[in-house]
Amino acid sequence: MTTRLEELASEAAVCTRCRLSAGRTQVVFADGSPAADLMFIGEGPGYHEDVQGLPFVGAAGQLLNRLLSEIGLRRQDVRITNTVLCRPPGNRDPLPDELEACSPYLLEHVDLVDPKVVCTLGNFATRVILERPVAISKVRGQRFPWRGRMVIPTFHPAAVLRGGGDASRAMAQIRADFATIAEALEQARAAGGEPVIEEQLGLF
Repeated sequence: MTTRLEELASEAAVCTRCRLSAGRTQVVFADGSPAADLMFIGEGPGYHEDVQGLPFVGAAGQLLNRLLSEIGLRRQDVRITNTVLCRPPGNRDPLPDELEACSPYLLEHVDLVDPKVVCTLGNFATRVILERPVAISKVRGQRFPWRGRMVIPTFHPAAVLRGGGDASRAMAQIRADFATIAEALEQARAAGGEPVIEEQLGLF
């Protein structure tokens, strides 16, 4: 039997709602478990993702996989997607109308997977989800309410790689954030899915 999530992916695969559809090789819908307790949302597909049809498969994806293994998770245990499902030309930021066109896919995707914790990767995804002009350096590792779930922002793995890799301060910070994610996930599971949220509104 075809599930609604499979139907949604099929609908997205032929989407022409915005200009990004004209330049894509294929739609990059998601990867990982369709029933994950933890979901990652990035910005948009890059070159390798556009070619392979999967999110986070380049160097940033390899780092994401490593960070997951450090908290006892595998890529297949989580759900991974982006704010837009087609590659923006030159890897530019998605434009407002492109985000609006893709938003119904993202929101229904989240509702169908029904994760306990959502992790936004980088400035752009965090601003889109929280709908606030936040700086990732100010909000990373904190907990925020979103659609009845917990959101924990952290750096985009690509930014960590650009910032010096394993020996960098950014790597230490993203590792700390992943430890927070693991703790929050354990707490949410113990609480039967109710998010344990520690929002710091004074930052906005």
